[in-house]
Amino acid sequence: MIGDMAHKYRNRNKEFTMANHLVIVESPAKVKTIKKFLGSNYEVDASGGHVRDLPKSQLGFDPEHDYEPKYITIRGKGDVLAKLRKEVKKADKIYLATDPDREGEAISWHLMKALKLDELKNKQVYRISFNEITKNAVKASLKSPRDLDINLVNAQQTRRMLDRMVGYRISPLLWAKVKRGLSAGRVQSVALRMICDREDEINAFIPEEYWNLDAMLNVAGSKKPLDAKYYGLANEEGVKGSKSAIHSKEELDVILKDLEGVSYVADEVKKGERIKKAPIPFTTSTLQQEASKALNFSTQKTMRIAQQLYEGVEVKGHGTIGLITYLRTDSTRVADEADAAARSFVKEHYGENYAAAGEASAKNTGKIQDAHEAIRPTDITLTPVMVKESLPRDLFRLYQLIWKRFTASRMAPAVYETTSVKIRAGKHMFTTSASRLSFDGFMSVYVASDDEEEKKQVIGAIESGMELKLADLQPSQHFTQPPAHYTEASLVKAMEEQGIGRPSTYAPTITTIIARRYVAKENKNLYVTELGEVVNRIMKKSFPSIVDLSFTANMETLLDRVADGTVAWKTIIRNFYPDLDEAVNIAQKELESVKIEDEVTDEVCDLCGRNMVVKYGPHGKFLACPGFPECKNTKPYLEKIGVPCPKCGKEVVRKKTKKGRLYYGCEANPDCDFMSWQKPSTEKCPKCGSYMVEKGNKLLCANETCGYRMDKPAEEQK
Repeated sequence: MIGDMAHKYRNRNKEFTMANHLVIVESPAKVKTIKKFLGSNYEVDASGGHVRDLPKSQLGFDPEHDYEPKYITIRGKGDVLAKLRKEVKKADKIYLATDPDREGEAISWHLMKALKLDELKNKQVYRISFNEITKNAVKASLKSPRDLDINLVNAQQTRRMLDRMVGYRISPLLWAKVKRGLSAGRVQSVALRMICDREDEINAFIPEEYWNLDAMLNVAGSKKPLDAKYYGLANEEGVKGSKSAIHSKEELDVILKDLEGVSYVADEVKKGERIKKAPIPFTTSTLQQEASKALNFSTQKTMRIAQQLYEGVEVKGHGTIGLITYLRTDSTRVADEADAAARSFVKEHYGENYAAAGEASAKNTGKIQDAHEAIRPTDITLTPVMVKESLPRDLFRLYQLIWKRFTASRMAPAVYETTSVKIRAGKHMFTTSASRLSFDGFMSVYVASDDEEEKKQVIGAIESGMELKLADLQPSQHFTQPPAHYTEASLVKAMEEQGIGRPSTYAPTITTIIARRYVAKENKNLYVTELGEVVNRIMKKSFPSIVDLSFTANMETLLDRVADGTVAWKTIIRNFYPDLDEAVNIAQKELESVKIEDEVTDEVCDLCGRNMVVKYGPHGKFLACPGFPECKNTKPYLEKIGVPCPKCGKEVVRKKTKKGRLYYGCEANPDCDFMSWQKPSTEKCPKCGSYMVEKGNKLLCANETCGYRMDKPAEEQK
């Protein structure tokens, strides 16, 4: 019996001493997944993200001493570090396995400093990284460890310090100017400006009238009439035809008169083929855009769910596995092994002719960091059907989207047979076209949400010179539309195109400006709030370079140069901070000279009889009793604009939706339901008598079908 006990003890002791390799990851969720891949010889532990940061109470670096940053342990991370120190003592080899990007590299560097790993003489410390959390990828990374990439660390450090400079130097000014709870950010302030600029474009947009003219034509042998669109003037002898729009009812009437009694003849019939290329795999940006359109996910939700899919989920029959590759990337590159596996899968399940012949990837624009792959499934044989039972609904839907997109990217293009017809009607021309899917290719797996449905119109046996019988002419009036409000998806796309931010910053930036109530999200659209307008106005006036798109994009490029070792990180800081410091000092003097007094109103406090004053809170203006704290009475602030309500004659006031979007409504609401997104004018439309609204320096009739416009009176123009 004693012998058995001794045997058990020896075994336990052996197991205890065997765990001489320590792997440190960021997320606790990864621990279980990775531990399963490595034997008892490995201990896996998590840092829970960053363990050190610049102190919250101060700037965190000294401009007088060459901008050396001062790092402290993040509150609550003392216990985490204590546990890791114990594990470090037991280990012979330590592997820093944080995320494979700048942020991950910086976390590894901070862990090295906090745990003093660079001072250990008797232990080996390595940096490993993997693009996917699979057994093969993790084990391969252990076979090819490397040193920390200090250039990547410096790039992250520079970004953090630049963000700290802007946030800590400008935010107090905004607080002082607008009184409460405001902040600025190097990327968030630019994103806010983009939304404000788009709002200005929309507000200044003046619709232009145009008309469509459709000819419904009967074709011999066909039951359905053919719908042909007006094109313009037809070819005449020696004169080429031209496409032309119909701008007014008067122009339309002239064309209709020309068409009286003319015959409709098929002038030109062209048959051809159209190739629709397979999509490229997802990047962070395109995944956020498509998940927004197809699944109605916010950018934040998309990243949260993608993180879970990357870190590992329990799949029946497979245990805990990472289902997708790393989620923060702007590359469309695919590893050769994954590419070959995907093509083989397509051939096996769809047929030889469905597999792509060449590479499907985007051209490198210079802004792309190609260190990572595109976002793809780690194992293409794990089809959505196979994992459906194991995944919650949202995780399944996102995985399915990623799987379909990647599979489609390795497939042959779709092919359409096309027919286009030009129809002569006197001296005018109509056109029509139709297409038929002849080979579905990648579309058998995936169709993007914004792909337009192909025309279902069937063009019968039409030959050149054939006469068609007119069944009906259908004119319709339209007006040009303003640019669309940004959605989260379109803002991400615009930020990417402008070079503002990077894959890791899109979601947090949008989340921040919504949380600060600078922007309101309604029905997917992003609208600037009154608060957002105020902040943007101050930023544009006092800190024009901070909110300049090209300046910010150039800064991102410089950070990329730090990451590849061609620019020293302190060079950027040394050039940036003095200019910011000067701008802040100037703004401080100017802002101090503008004392914001509380505006006294005619509104009398119901509780104490004092005249109430206008205050500015985090959600905008409100009325408060000046007797605070003795009297704490508050009321909503209704800002009159000096315009009578077009419906009841009472005052029109500026109002806000629950989420903060500005509009104009009647003070008598709910008894009067008048509302307008544009500011109404006292002027009446001389053409139809409706009220007019302000559009830049123009006044536009609120009745869209009228379309009357005029210049604003000179005294009202700004």
